[in-house]
Order: sequence, then C-alpha cells, then structure tokens
Amino acid sequence: MSVEPVEDPKDLILVVDDDEDIARFVEFNLRLHGFEVRHARDGQEALEMIEQERPDLAVVDLMMPRIDGLELTRRLRANPLTSALPVIMLTAKGMTVDKVHGLTAGADDYLVKPFDTAELIARVSSTLRRNKEFREVSPLTGLPGNTRVRREITDRVRSGVDYAVGYVDIDRFKSVNDRYGFSRGDEFISALARSLHRAVVSVGLPPAFLGHIGGDDFVIVCSPDQVRPLTEKAVVDFEKAADELYDPSDAGRGYVELRDRRGNVQRAALVTLSIGVSLSVPERRFTDPLEVIAAASEMKSLAKHQPGSYVAVDRRRVEAEPPRRDISDR
Repeated sequence: MSVEPVEDPKDLILVVDDDEDIARFVEFNLRLHGFEVRHARDGQEALEMIEQERPDLAVVDLMMPRIDGLELTRRLRANPLTSALPVIMLTAKGMTVDKVHGLTAGADDYLVKPFDTAELIARVSSTLRRNKEFREVSPLTGLPGNTRVRREITDRVRSGVDYAVGYVDIDRFKSVNDRYGFSRGDEFISALARSLHRAVVSVGLPPAFLGHIGGDDFVIVCSPDQVRPLTEKAVVDFEKAADELYDPSDAGRGYVELRDRRGNVQRAALVTLSIGVSLSVPERRFTDPLEVIAAASEMKSLAKHQPGSYVAVDRRRVEAEPPRRDISDR
C-alpha cells in the first residue's frame, strides 16, 4: 500500500494596502511563490479579517484611511492573541524617520516602494523563518509559546524595569478530562485563554504579555500594579465561563462524580484557578529569567494548597506580609 506524502500547509499572508495596483502586484507575486494571500484595504478591515483567520504574516502599508499602518501594528502588538504576528511595513517614503517609526511601533521589517519581486519574496521568507524560530504559537489558543515566553521575560530582566510574572493553571483539570473527554478539556483551556486575554486587554497600557506554555498552563508578564486587577478579572470571568461548560446537572450540584480504579465513586469540585506571581522590583531584582519562573512556579504550588481560586504573590524581601492573597473562594 502506498502512502501519499502530506504537504506542509502554505503560509497565509495578509496584504493590507488601499492602493489596488500595489496590492495586486504583491498578491500576484506571493501566490506565484507558493503563498496563500488575503487582501484588506485598510487597518480596520485587516483587524476584522484577522479575527476570522490567523495569517502567518502581514504586509502592511504605512499610509491608509481609517486605521493606518502604524496604528494597526500597535494594536496587533498590544493584543496578546496577535502579539506574535510578524509585520512587514510598506512605505513610499525613504526617510529614515518613517522606518524608525515603523520599527518602534513593532514592525519586524520594512520595504520602501518601489521594490522588486526578489526583495519582496526575500523579506517575506526571512521574516517568516525568524518568526518560526523564535515565536512559536500554540495551535489551540493562538498564543505565543515557550520560546516567546522566555524571550519576553529575558527582555524584561535585561531592561531593568519593574515587572511581574504570573504562572496560571486550572485546578482539578484532570477531572474535566476524565468526566467529559479531552475535547471538552480543550474547551476549558480555550475559555481560560479568552478570559486571560480579556483581562490583559482591560488593564490597558503598558501592554501586558500573555503566553501559553502548554496544556492548562499560561504565563502573564505585566507591571506589578496590573497584577491585582488583571487576576481578579481573569478569575471571575473564567469561573463563569467554566460553569457554562459543565453539564447542567454537574454545575448545579457543584461537583462531578468519577469512578476510581476500584469502581468507587469520587467527587471532584468544579475547576478553579491557581496563580503564582513573582515580582521584580528594586527591593528584589531578578537577574536570571529562570529564577523569575522558578519563583512564580513556587507561588503557584503554594496557591494549589488553598481553597478556591487563589493568587499567591511572592513578596519576600519586599514587605512582611505573607506571600499570598486569596481573591476568590468557590
């Protein structure tokens, strides 16, 4: 029996340009070189398309109506679900200041019009390659994965600014998989990703970072004063969403029934969240990303031993109060 080789899916490129001639030129040549292409006429249309599809790269014109290229790029970088999307900025201007503005807004590369086909393909290919090497994305949630999480924390360590790292996971997640199967379990993980995303967006600037390191484990990197409002909103939002994912009978009585290996019926309470937070502030400045992660992991383990959803904040060498804070009792 012969087995047909499985072809790798084509990379999807979103071209955002209100100039139809330029857009057609870019689209034609990208398709010619094996890429899938979508076209948006301005930043607003691009944001709407990105919600429906997940492009692998965006080629964005600088000057556009409604939302221009700079503002579009800023919004993409501020949204945890699109923060890892690589952007190549197109501009008709050759001034250095325009290139700087584009890169400052978060663009990965730029092209000055007019450009030839070879340069276009080379820039797109190299940007995609770098993105795949340094910014792998979770296929379930669309959030940045382990490599980008480590890079984000490393950047904060090197910058010397105050920041917090939160390590989040779902309590009794195994009971969901055992009761309903892995497909329903994935729905709980997706619900947590959405809740964390809404919480991250709600705290505003500076933009917080949200990553998915696998399974039901997530990482948040934010400023210290964003920890409380962010985690409180995430807990309330997720618990409400989780209740709706349980079968009504289980949600109504507040637990699920599971049989152990001996056939005995066991009760498992509904899921909650445990969040461990490490702080890098003048009183305790981390110099190694692994130390930051280890401290957050230690706090998460502490939170696991508390009832209900719980946030444990590491305040050692900062203040005398215990390194934990309960924010919800389910």
